[in-house]
Amino acid sequence: MKQSRRLITLSHSYVVGLNRRLANEMVRVGAGAWDVTTVAPRFFHGDLSPLALRLEADEPARTEGVRAFFSRSLHTFLYGPEVRAHLARGADLVHVWEEPYVLAGLELALLTPRRIPLVFSTAQNLSKRYPPPFAQAERFVVQRASGWVAWGETVRDNLLTRPGYAERPARAIPMGVDADLFQPDRAAGESLRRELGWETSGPPVVGFLGRFVPEKGVPLLMAALDALDTPWRALFVGGGPMEGALRDWAARHPQSVRVLTGVPHSGVPRALNAMDMLCAPSQTTRQWREQFGRMLAEGFACGVPVLGSDSGEVPRTMDDAGIVLPEASVSAWTQAIANLLESPQRREELATRGRERAVTRFSWPVVAKAHLDFFTEVLERRG
Repeated sequence: MKQSRRLITLSHSYVVGLNRRLANEMVRVGAGAWDVTTVAPRFFHGDLSPLALRLEADEPARTEGVRAFFSRSLHTFLYGPEVRAHLARGADLVHVWEEPYVLAGLELALLTPRRIPLVFSTAQNLSKRYPPPFAQAERFVVQRASGWVAWGETVRDNLLTRPGYAERPARAIPMGVDADLFQPDRAAGESLRRELGWETSGPPVVGFLGRFVPEKGVPLLMAALDALDTPWRALFVGGGPMEGALRDWAARHPQSVRVLTGVPHSGVPRALNAMDMLCAPSQTTRQWREQFGRMLAEGFACGVPVLGSDSGEVPRTMDDAGIVLPEASVSAWTQAIANLLESPQRREELATRGRERAVTRFSWPVVAKAHLDFFTEVLERRG
């Protein structure tokens, strides 16, 4: 019987159970061909709150908790010294889900024995010049690596222009979505509408999911809705610095607008199913453009028609399953929303197309298999 290949995959993101879905699905998809160990911090300072590692009983991948130091900064945090022992036990391949220019990425590249192939994952879709020591870290990690995974086609295209990247095998793989948790469930959506005080028979609901910040297009969407002549309702789900301004605007539309904050990820499918369309009007800035748009894949999975801007990876994520619009054109967004509000048939067509794309392109088994296929390619290249 052929021996299983041993994979060690490390990431600060694995402190969150949702992100360990990648490792767990690699075990399932690998069907005995891969033995997967996940290494994650026992504790990490998240964007919104401290995070402690909690394991579920049914996770097929082994997870080893280690210390993390200076975790208030993604750029400068480090794994505890016990990570060296995990890497020294030997593996057929080490996967590092840390950016190559951060200190943790450098640390793991240094600690991985040279005989073991190393693959890192990255989401950098803007060309940036890093100051010392981050520029030196990136250069070393890229040279050390046997390959790299880009979380999107625009990430891959951008990094192929940087020194060293084109000399290593690369694969563009999208982020994953749980197509079982995120699925069409209109009954759940209708119950949420009733909780929000909305009549079932009211106008269609225009939705937004994400951070309440200008770069996510909240001001543009408010302006586009204000310009509509067609009756509408709007549901904003998320949180962020613009919450106050958004609630002030919502107060001017007391019958039409609802703002939901503090929704856990497990509650997002219900919120999406309360929408008749999802708008993602992301806005490119000098320091940011949309890297993937997880809300797009989640909207697709729930059978919600999706409209997205042409910022960053959005057109690649959407393809022909949604409507891509100019990111800065309020009039284009107003017209596109009006067209969907007035066409149940078009909404149904997009809903069907989006669900199919979610299952065939973004579901976790598909994403996990793409990773294992690439890891196999890397190993075969090394002979």
